[in-house]
Amino acid sequence: MFTSRFWKLTAERAVKTFAQTLAGVLVVGGATLLSANWPTALSTAGMAAVVSVLTSVGSLKIGPADSPSVVKYDPPAQATPQPAPEPQAVAPVTPVAVSATAA
Repeated sequence: MFTSRFWKLTAERAVKTFAQTLAGVLVVGGATLLSANWPTALSTAGMAAVVSVLTSVGSLKIGPADSPSVVKYDPPAQATPQPAPEPQAVAPVTPVAVSATAA
């Protein structure tokens, strides 16, 4: 249930959620790096990461085993390559004489 793979995938989701939320809070607040309200931004991003971990744990019995996802990933089937069409014979080109006289 709580395997190494599960925790790696959960940690990846939590880190991404933290970074995305932090960026969103800073952009929406219109803050620069020096004028940002860092305690509020970091606590908001931290709470989002905690919620991400909790939703991953909560989805254990819903999705595939050893995955924090609720959706099963079925990779698309490999298409079988079709043989190349046979080259068709081309009729030979016959040279045509062009007259340079004007009418």
